[in-house]
Formats: sequence, C-alpha cells, structure tokens
Amino acid sequence: MAVSSGARLSESGAEGGEPYAGQCEHLEGIGKRAADKFDPAAPPPFKIADIRAAIPPHCWVKDPLRSLSYVAWDLIAVAALLAAAAYFDSWIFWPIYWAAQGTMFWALFVLGHDCGHGSFSDSTTLNNVVGHILHSSILVPYHGWRISHRTHHQNHGHVEKDESWVPLPENLYKQLDFSTKFLRYKIPFPMFAYPLYLWYRSPGKTGSHFNPDSSLFKPNERDLVITSTVCWAAMVAFLLYASTIVGPTMLFKLYGVPYLIFVVWLDTVTYLHHHGYDKKLPWYRSKEWSYLRGGLTTVDQDYGIFNKIHHDIGTHVIHHLFPQIPHYHLVEATREAKRVLGNYYREPRKSGPVPFHLIPTLLKSLSRDHYVSDNGDIVYYQTDSQLFSSKEI
Repeated sequence: MAVSSGARLSESGAEGGEPYAGQCEHLEGIGKRAADKFDPAAPPPFKIADIRAAIPPHCWVKDPLRSLSYVAWDLIAVAALLAAAAYFDSWIFWPIYWAAQGTMFWALFVLGHDCGHGSFSDSTTLNNVVGHILHSSILVPYHGWRISHRTHHQNHGHVEKDESWVPLPENLYKQLDFSTKFLRYKIPFPMFAYPLYLWYRSPGKTGSHFNPDSSLFKPNERDLVITSTVCWAAMVAFLLYASTIVGPTMLFKLYGVPYLIFVVWLDTVTYLHHHGYDKKLPWYRSKEWSYLRGGLTTVDQDYGIFNKIHHDIGTHVIHHLFPQIPHYHLVEATREAKRVLGNYYREPRKSGPVPFHLIPTLLKSLSRDHYVSDNGDIVYYQTDSQLFSSKEI
C-alpha cells in the first residue's frame, strides 16, 4: 500500500520511543518537502480495489432506520424553526431564523442526495419516496438532478464529460460575453447559480433537469423525470396557495430567504469540493482520465460545527469514489483509506466553529480558476487577466 513518506517516518520513529521536539520538527520538514515535490497528476501506485479493501466492511452497511432518524431530526428542526419564526415575527429574530433554516434546507438536500446515490437504504422504493419528499420540498427535481449528479460522479475530473462546476475550454470561454463571465466568477453571483443550472445547465451544455426529452436523460428515464417535475410543480403550487393565506411577504420571509441561503450553501460547498486547494489540481481528457484519477482530484473540507449538521458532506473524496457508503460512515472510511491514499489525500485545513477560513479560499479560486487549455490531456486552470487584475489574484 502507498503511504506518504511522512507517515512512514513517524511510524519508524515511534519504534524507538517518543521522538524529542527537534526530531519531530525534522520529520515534519522531510514530510513537507516530500509533499511539495508530489505530483497529483501522476498515476497513483494503487488501484481503487486497494482503497476499497482498506475500508472496514461495516462502513458499507446501510441502516434505513438510522437514515430515517436523520430525516426525522432535520424535519423536527425545520418545523421548530418555522414555529419560532411565526411566534416571534421580529426583525431581531428573522436573521437568525434565515441562517438556521437555510442551513437546515441544505441538510435536507444532503439526505435527499444520499437517497439518489442509494446510500440511504437498499430499498429503491424507500430511497425514491424519501428523496422526492425532501428534494421537492426545497424545489429540487429529484430524479432530474439525481441522474445528472450520477453523470458527475461517473466522470468527475473529466474536462468535457463532468457535469458539476466543469471547467470551460479556452475557446468556449473566450466566446462568452463579459456579463456572463462576470456573473460566473464575481462574488456573490456564482453562489446563486443553482436554480439557473437546473433550468439551463452550464455554458457549453444544453438541456434542462425538468425536461424529460433533455439530452441529460436516456429514453427509459423520461417517466422518472416527468414524475419529479410534477412533484416540483406541486410544491410550487403549494407555495403559491400558501402565499394567499400568509401573504407573499411572510412567505418570502418564511421560505424564500431560507431557500436562497440553501442555494448559497449548495453552490459554495459543491464548488469547494472541486476547487480551491492551495496548489492547482489537474483535470483530464481522453486516455489520461480514469475514474480513480478523477476522484482523487476532489477535495475534503472542514466546516466546523456544520460538519454534523449537514451530514459530513465535507468528507468528499471517499464519497466521490464510493458514493454508496452512508454518510455516517464517511469519516471512519476516510480515516482508514488515508493509509492507502498517502499524498493523494489532501488533509483539509482545520476549521474553527464557523468555517470563515473558506471565504478567502473561495474568493481566491474564483479569481484565478477560469478556463483550461483546448489542448492536452492533463490540464490546469488558467486565469483571465482581463477579468481580474493581478492585484486581485
């Protein structure tokens, strides 16, 4: 199994007793220099089966009652927040409610996402029923998004075939007008992109997550997409009816603002899972791409107190490689898999209670990661110097 040089040295040092402080610093320096020389685009010296074998068998077991318990707790939290907002109806409380409820909408999305992967339970019926309830409640077409997200997982790290936050080839990028580039790369606009993505996908791609005839879907998936679109439309109709009872302003405060915060959570987290590492990571084409090499370009992130609230979605590398692992086993599975991954696993920077450290990371990435070369099978993001000055970068 491949183990980083720093880990090997640490183990050998332990055999002779605890190393003194100077020795620890020396070992850390060797490990850091080895990591600095590491090429993340180099083919890994292990296979995906080696990673799978390192993960304990119980990590693959799906417990539907445990999964449903997370749904119950999240729905109770959503209901309690709604009741508190209606009771207090105060501008002192509203910002607290919006932040908390938007975060809970995001947590519901993650559980629905697990249903789409089949990591919620072994029952397709249970997965689809719960997935539709959770995703429709936050205006996500369950099957439409599930299928496109499956495409993302099957092609992660591939320039042309990936689906989520995929890089634009230079020729396509230069065809975009300035306003499109501005909205795609200037904060805060990219963090509100998800609803538009559902309707129109990304630049250079066509289709809609609501249209059963979209190129996103196979002919035998059209009935599934219709079902999800009908459920989505039913939720829209319910919200319109609710606005006639509580009023449009109150509905916007109760549902509209939390929905927008949920969208910010979704766009920010999904972006940071594939961008923002302090050293540029490769994207692949043609024969250079493989499922394993693409998955190894994903990035884990630490979200502080939100890790458990949003069901450890920041533990993303192992989730990308093995999406069938339930979220409540991801931390343990990652801990064991790191013995195989070595330097191919990038330890996330430790967060405080609130992950403020990710804001500069997000800003830096959006200011420098714009397009990739039209040529080459291993490419890295390049920067549009006309869109961002060197001072901003």
